[in-house]
Amino acid sequence: MAVDRDQVLRGAAALLTRKSTATMDEVAKAAGISRATLHRHFAGRDALVRALEALGIAECETALDAARLDEGPAPDAVRRLVREIEPAAGLLAFLYTENQLFEGEELNHGWTRIDDRISDLFRRGQLSGEFRIDLTPAWLTEALFGLLASGAWMVQSGKGAPKDFQHMIAELLLGGALRPPPAQTPDTRGPETRGPDTSGPDTPGPETRTQAPRGPATQNPASRNPASQNPASRNPAPRSSASRIEEP
Repeated sequence: MAVDRDQVLRGAAALLTRKSTATMDEVAKAAGISRATLHRHFAGRDALVRALEALGIAECETALDAARLDEGPAPDAVRRLVREIEPAAGLLAFLYTENQLFEGEELNHGWTRIDDRISDLFRRGQLSGEFRIDLTPAWLTEALFGLLASGAWMVQSGKGAPKDFQHMIAELLLGGALRPPPAQTPDTRGPETRGPDTSGPDTPGPETRTQAPRGPATQNPASRNPASQNPASRNPAPRSSASRIEEP
Protein backbone atom coordinates (compact mmCIF):
# COMPACT_ATOMS: atom_id res chain seq x y z
CA MET A 1 0.00 0.00 0.00
CA ALA A 2 1.39 3.38 -1.03
CA VAL A 3 2.09 5.73 1.81
CA ASP A 4 1.20 9.38 1.39
CA ARG A 5 4.19 11.51 2.35
CA ASP A 6 2.03 14.42 3.46
CA GLN A 7 0.04 12.09 5.70
CA VAL A 8 3.25 10.84 7.30
CA LEU A 9 4.39 14.41 7.85
CA ARG A 10 1.15 15.42 9.53
CA GLY A 11 1.24 12.34 11.74
CA ALA A 12 4.80 13.19 12.74
CA ALA A 13 3.80 16.80 13.38
CA ALA A 14 0.91 15.75 15.62
CA LEU A 15 3.25 13.61 17.71
CA LEU A 16 6.19 16.00 17.86
CA THR A 17 4.03 18.93 18.93
CA ARG A 18 3.05 16.87 21.97
CA LYS A 19 6.41 15.20 22.50
CA SER A 20 9.28 17.02 20.86
CA THR A 21 11.81 14.36 21.89
CA ALA A 22 9.97 11.49 20.19
CA THR A 23 12.21 8.96 18.42
CA MET A 24 11.90 7.90 14.80
CA ASP A 25 10.40 4.61 15.99
CA GLU A 26 7.69 6.53 17.83
CA VAL A 27 7.07 8.72 14.79
CA ALA A 28 6.69 5.67 12.56
CA LYS A 29 4.25 4.10 15.01
CA ALA A 30 2.21 7.30 15.21
CA ALA A 31 2.05 7.45 11.41
CA GLY A 32 1.02 3.79 11.20
CA ILE A 33 4.05 2.72 9.21
CA SER A 34 7.22 0.76 9.82
CA ARG A 35 10.49 2.43 10.64
CA ALA A 36 11.92 1.20 7.34
CA THR A 37 9.12 2.91 5.44
CA LEU A 38 9.68 6.10 7.40
CA HIS A 39 13.39 6.01 6.54
CA ARG A 40 12.60 5.64 2.86
CA HIS A 41 10.87 9.04 3.05
CA PHE A 42 13.20 10.71 5.55
CA ALA A 43 16.76 9.58 6.06
CA GLY A 44 16.85 10.75 9.66
CA ARG A 45 15.38 13.10 12.19
CA ASP A 46 17.04 16.17 10.70
CA ALA A 47 15.53 15.46 7.29
CA LEU A 48 12.13 14.95 8.94
CA VAL A 49 12.39 18.26 10.79
CA ARG A 50 13.38 20.07 7.59
CA ALA A 51 10.36 18.62 5.85
CA LEU A 52 8.14 19.71 8.73
CA GLU A 53 9.65 23.19 8.44
CA ALA A 54 8.68 23.41 4.79
CA LEU A 55 5.17 22.26 5.68
CA GLY A 56 4.91 24.86 8.44
CA ILE A 57 6.05 27.67 6.17
CA ALA A 58 3.56 26.66 3.49
CA GLU A 59 0.71 26.61 6.01
CA CYS A 60 1.74 30.00 7.40
CA GLU A 61 1.78 31.59 3.96
CA THR A 62 -1.62 30.11 3.20
CA ALA A 63 -2.92 31.59 6.44
CA LEU A 64 -1.43 34.99 5.59
CA ASP A 65 -3.20 34.98 2.24
CA ALA A 66 -6.52 34.01 3.80
CA ALA A 67 -6.22 36.69 6.51
CA ARG A 68 -6.15 39.54 3.93
CA LEU A 69 -3.63 41.55 5.91
CA ASP A 70 -3.97 44.63 3.70
CA GLU A 71 -7.71 45.02 4.24
CA GLY A 72 -9.62 46.95 6.89
CA PRO A 73 -8.43 48.07 10.32
CA ALA A 74 -5.08 46.60 11.33
CA PRO A 75 -6.38 45.08 14.63
CA ASP A 76 -9.06 43.19 12.71
CA ALA A 77 -6.40 41.87 10.34
CA VAL A 78 -4.40 40.58 13.32
CA ARG A 79 -7.47 38.75 14.62
CA ARG A 80 -8.07 37.20 11.20
CA LEU A 81 -4.45 36.09 11.05
CA VAL A 82 -4.68 34.36 14.42
CA ARG A 83 -7.87 32.61 13.32
CA GLU A 84 -6.38 31.39 10.04
CA ILE A 85 -3.08 30.26 11.54
CA GLU A 86 -4.60 28.40 14.49
CA PRO A 87 -4.65 24.98 12.73
CA ALA A 88 -0.87 25.22 12.24
CA ALA A 89 -0.12 26.60 15.71
CA GLY A 90 0.91 23.22 17.12
CA LEU A 91 3.39 22.63 14.30
CA LEU A 92 4.75 26.15 14.69
CA ALA A 93 5.17 25.56 18.43
CA PHE A 94 7.34 22.53 17.66
CA LEU A 95 9.39 24.32 15.01
CA TYR A 96 9.84 27.27 17.37
CA THR A 97 11.99 25.07 19.62
CA GLU A 98 14.17 23.69 16.83
CA ASN A 99 16.99 26.19 17.09
CA GLN A 100 19.01 24.67 14.26
CA LEU A 101 16.34 25.90 11.84
CA PHE A 102 17.15 29.52 12.61
CA GLU A 103 20.93 29.36 12.88
CA GLY A 104 23.70 29.64 10.33
CA GLU A 105 23.37 30.08 6.60
CA GLU A 106 20.79 27.35 6.16
CA LEU A 107 17.90 29.57 7.26
CA ASN A 108 14.89 28.95 5.07
CA HIS A 109 13.99 32.21 3.37
CA GLY A 110 10.34 31.37 3.82
CA TRP A 111 10.60 32.61 7.41
CA THR A 112 11.91 35.96 6.14
CA ARG A 113 8.95 36.30 3.79
CA ILE A 114 6.53 35.55 6.62
CA ASP A 115 8.25 37.96 9.00
CA ASP A 116 8.19 40.74 6.41
CA ARG A 117 4.48 40.35 5.70
CA ILE A 118 3.50 40.35 9.37
CA SER A 119 5.85 43.26 10.12
CA ASP A 120 4.22 45.22 7.30
CA LEU A 121 0.86 44.68 9.00
CA PHE A 122 2.10 46.09 12.29
CA ARG A 123 3.81 48.98 10.50
CA ARG A 124 0.56 49.79 8.71
CA GLY A 125 -1.22 49.89 12.06
CA GLN A 126 1.42 52.23 13.46
CA LEU A 127 1.17 54.61 10.52
CA SER A 128 -2.61 54.71 10.85
CA GLY A 129 -2.38 55.47 14.57
CA GLU A 130 -3.93 52.13 15.63
CA PHE A 131 -0.78 50.59 17.15
CA ARG A 132 1.71 52.10 19.57
CA ILE A 133 4.95 53.26 18.02
CA ASP A 134 7.35 52.64 20.90
CA LEU A 135 7.54 48.93 19.95
CA THR A 136 9.09 47.97 16.63
CA PRO A 137 7.18 45.94 14.03
CA ALA A 138 9.91 43.29 14.26
CA TRP A 139 9.33 42.88 18.01
CA LEU A 140 5.55 42.75 17.60
CA THR A 141 6.04 40.01 15.01
CA GLU A 142 8.23 37.97 17.36
CA ALA A 143 5.72 38.53 20.17
CA LEU A 144 2.94 37.15 17.97
CA PHE A 145 4.92 33.99 17.18
CA GLY A 146 5.74 33.54 20.86
CA LEU A 147 2.09 33.85 21.85
CA LEU A 148 1.00 31.42 19.14
CA ALA A 149 3.46 28.82 20.39
CA SER A 150 2.51 29.39 24.04
CA GLY A 151 -1.18 29.20 23.22
CA ALA A 152 -0.68 25.90 21.41
CA TRP A 153 1.17 24.45 24.41
CA MET A 154 -1.55 25.68 26.77
CA VAL A 155 -4.25 23.93 24.76
CA GLN A 156 -2.23 20.72 24.34
CA SER A 157 -1.56 20.53 28.08
CA GLY A 158 -5.20 21.06 28.95
CA LYS A 159 -4.52 24.34 30.74
CA GLY A 160 -6.42 26.28 28.09
CA ALA A 161 -9.62 25.57 26.20
CA PRO A 162 -9.37 25.29 22.39
CA LYS A 163 -12.32 27.65 22.02
CA ASP A 164 -10.34 30.35 23.84
CA PHE A 165 -7.23 30.12 21.66
CA GLN A 166 -7.97 33.01 19.33
CA HIS A 167 -9.15 35.29 22.13
CA MET A 168 -6.12 34.51 24.31
CA ILE A 169 -3.64 35.34 21.57
CA ALA A 170 -5.21 38.32 19.84
CA GLU A 171 -6.48 40.16 22.90
CA LEU A 172 -3.30 39.75 24.92
CA LEU A 173 -1.21 40.96 21.99
CA LEU A 174 -3.47 43.91 21.19
CA GLY A 175 -4.59 44.91 24.67
CA GLY A 176 -1.89 43.70 27.03
CA ALA A 177 -2.52 42.64 30.61
CA LEU A 178 -3.81 45.98 31.91
CA ARG A 179 -7.47 46.04 32.82
CA PRO A 180 -9.38 48.47 30.60
CA PRO A 181 -11.09 51.39 32.35
CA PRO A 182 -14.80 50.97 33.04
CA ALA A 183 -17.07 52.13 30.29
CA GLN A 184 -18.65 55.51 30.87
CA THR A 185 -22.44 55.40 31.20
CA PRO A 186 -23.91 57.94 28.80
CA ASP A 187 -26.02 60.68 30.39
CA THR A 188 -29.50 60.16 29.00
CA ARG A 189 -30.99 63.09 30.85
CA GLY A 190 -32.03 66.02 28.71
CA PRO A 191 -31.40 69.66 29.51
CA GLU A 192 -32.99 70.86 32.71
CA THR A 193 -36.39 72.51 32.14
CA ARG A 194 -38.01 74.96 34.54
CA GLY A 195 -41.74 75.49 34.79
CA PRO A 196 -43.40 78.90 34.81
CA ASP A 197 -42.90 81.04 37.91
CA THR A 198 -46.29 81.20 39.62
CA SER A 199 -45.15 83.23 42.57
CA GLY A 200 -45.93 86.53 40.83
CA PRO A 201 -43.95 89.75 41.05
CA ASP A 202 -42.46 90.82 44.29
CA THR A 203 -44.82 93.37 46.01
CA PRO A 204 -43.70 95.24 49.08
CA GLY A 205 -45.93 94.80 52.12
CA PRO A 206 -46.67 97.36 54.83
CA GLU A 207 -43.55 98.63 56.48
CA THR A 208 -43.20 97.28 59.97
CA ARG A 209 -41.43 99.51 62.41
CA THR A 210 -40.33 98.46 65.80
CA GLN A 211 -40.75 101.28 68.32
CA ALA A 212 -39.34 101.39 71.80
CA PRO A 213 -41.93 101.73 74.58
CA ARG A 214 -42.58 105.28 75.67
CA GLY A 215 -41.46 105.83 79.23
CA PRO A 216 -39.36 108.23 81.20
CA ALA A 217 -36.12 108.93 79.59
CA THR A 218 -33.41 106.79 80.85
CA GLN A 219 -30.47 108.87 81.83
CA ASN A 220 -27.13 108.12 83.28
CA PRO A 221 -27.60 108.01 87.07
CA ALA A 222 -24.56 110.15 87.48
CA SER A 223 -26.25 113.02 85.64
CA ARG A 224 -29.21 113.07 88.10
CA ASN A 225 -27.62 112.29 91.43
CA PRO A 226 -25.19 114.95 92.55
CA ALA A 227 -23.93 112.70 95.25
CA SER A 228 -22.63 110.39 92.71
CA GLN A 229 -20.27 113.00 91.40
CA ASN A 230 -16.62 113.13 92.42
CA PRO A 231 -16.43 114.54 95.94
CA ALA A 232 -13.29 116.38 95.04
CA SER A 233 -15.30 118.55 92.68
CA ARG A 234 -17.52 119.77 95.63
CA ASN A 235 -15.09 120.03 98.56
CA PRO A 236 -12.17 122.34 98.00
CA ALA A 237 -8.85 121.16 99.30
CA PRO A 238 -7.93 122.49 102.83
CA ARG A 239 -5.51 125.39 102.92
CA SER A 240 -2.19 124.93 104.59
CA SER A 241 -1.26 126.87 107.72
CA ALA A 242 1.35 128.82 105.83
CA SER A 243 -1.30 130.34 103.69
CA ARG A 244 -3.37 131.66 106.64
CA ILE A 245 -2.76 135.28 108.01
CA GLU A 246 -3.28 135.68 111.64
CA GLU A 247 -5.21 138.68 112.73
CA PRO A 248 -3.78 140.79 115.42
